[in-house]
Amino acid sequence: MEEVSKLSVDQIRQVKDQVDGELSVLQDSVNNIRTAANRFEMAAKALQNLSQHPNGKKLLVPLTASLYVPGTLQDVEKVLIDVGTGYYIEKSVTDGKDYCDRKINFLKANHEKLMEVASEKRNVAEQVNMVLQAKLRQVMASK
Repeated sequence: MEEVSKLSVDQIRQVKDQVDGELSVLQDSVNNIRTAANRFEMAAKALQNLSQHPNGKKLLVPLTASLYVPGTLQDVEKVLIDVGTGYYIEKSVTDGKDYCDRKINFLKANHEKLMEVASEKRNVAEQVNMVLQAKLRQVMASK
């Protein structure tokens, strides 16, 4: 932080803006990871629920978050897993649940790492802000 205190007020503001921008991106990433983990947790619960229903059971199939169509279960032993970029893999319900659990664990590990980085970045932002405030006080006192 000693290097920052040697900068002009405008330069310190630029550093502050950059750090704030990086912090904002990190927060967005943390939120996206949390959302993705929640989706995989919901998918794992849905798979658990699906395995308890018999073939031929009538149900509503979600097309969107608010649009459902009637459907009938044909095979409760196999599911299609969206592995990204429009690719799907057929797996057993157990393998599908294992896939979701692996993804959840991976996302939670990344979430923890990002939280640490965000915390460090928050500390840097606070320090830069303190240096900026001190520099502004110094400029005002010299006028």
